[in-house]
Amino acid sequence: MEQDSQSKNISVKELPQPVAEPACLGLIGLAVAALVLASTDLGWASLDHQSLMIPWTLFLGATAQLIAGIMDFKRNNIFGATAFTTYAMLWYAVSLTLLFSVFSWVEVDIYHYAYGLTGFLFFSIIMTVASLMTNKTLFVIILAIDIAIITLVAHIMAGTSAIPVGISLLAVSFFSFYGAAGVLLNNMADREIIPMGSPMWKP
Repeated sequence: MEQDSQSKNISVKELPQPVAEPACLGLIGLAVAALVLASTDLGWASLDHQSLMIPWTLFLGATAQLIAGIMDFKRNNIFGATAFTTYAMLWYAVSLTLLFSVFSWVEVDIYHYAYGLTGFLFFSIIMTVASLMTNKTLFVIILAIDIAIITLVAHIMAGTSAIPVGISLLAVSFFSFYGAAGVLLNNMADREIIPMGSPMWKP
């Protein structure tokens, strides 16, 4: 009886459940959403149906990255968690801006959008510096995002061409697809099949 009572008091420590690498999900969402926006900026798709961009920016650009970021918090990956969740908020803002500008019957001051993007650019520059400690692929993706934000602000504020915005978004899309393929295939093969590049800065 004494042994039974002692055995009941023994607590079994449960091992934490492993969390799969979420970066592939986040990068695929970013790649698809950036491609959709780029298609309009480059004139490959009509401006008359901008509302059709919203599902892609909302679910893939925003929600997919939000899920990936939350999972990275669980994995204790501060870079991935911060990057994915914060860029997800940017995509939610982009989606709502598109929604209001397309469906609102009230005059919209798009300069608010430009000032918001300018503020977000400061965060993105911080992430660009942090990405130097990850790998070259992530650095190029975030650098392309910086350029896309800068060219978009110039397009809104100064009326410059939208083509540089489209080209930078196309670069974001291409390198995000590349990064997603690298994360997925390298993890599944348990070795490097697609090179992601070594860190550029080791403080």
